[in-house]
Amino acid sequence: MSLKALALNCTLKADPDEASSTDSMISVLKDAFADHGVEVTRTVRVAALDIKPGVTSDEGEGDDWPALREELLAHDILIFGGPIWMGQVGSVAKRVLERLDAFLGETDEQGRMPSYSMVAVAAIVGNEDGAHFSSAQLFQSLNDVGFTIPAVANCYWVGEAMGSADFKDLEKVPEKVTKTAAMVAGNAAHLAGVLKASPYPG
Repeated sequence: MSLKALALNCTLKADPDEASSTDSMISVLKDAFADHGVEVTRTVRVAALDIKPGVTSDEGEGDDWPALREELLAHDILIFGGPIWMGQVGSVAKRVLERLDAFLGETDEQGRMPSYSMVAVAAIVGNEDGAHFSSAQLFQSLNDVGFTIPAVANCYWVGEAMGSADFKDLEKVPEKVTKTAAMVAGNAAHLAGVLKASPYPG
């Protein structure tokens, strides 16, 4: 069964050519998903788009969300990537979550949101504390709007407290991160395959 994943990079860096530790973590997951036959079709630099504030699926002229929403829903798995800022997910990630809130009012005749049967995992990077809190924010919000969260769904790295090291600058990906990525990808691919073959009844 063919499965596809879309990665959203919610770094605060709008320039796609600027190096991002979130991109580096997404790349680790991309390699792990490839081992399970899952194609990560694209990584979207969300800050490079004009995602308007709001909680509907179309906030009017110039809003880039409708096209991104359509692309997202054409996939089986969402890789939600982002950095930790002030101990929590960054503002770009929160903007995406706010726009996904529209799914609550877009149910079908069985009460299913557009994201039903889609699986979501997280790719979190940053210094100091916040990885568990950030993933908790993401997973509760994504579950609220219809995504399914597999066991071991968060691949993360945090640097030394008050340090200056970035994940993208590490000479080698830590073994624990690689092993976790393999588990995240394997569980997500399995669950997405189950849901694609047998969607939620609603």
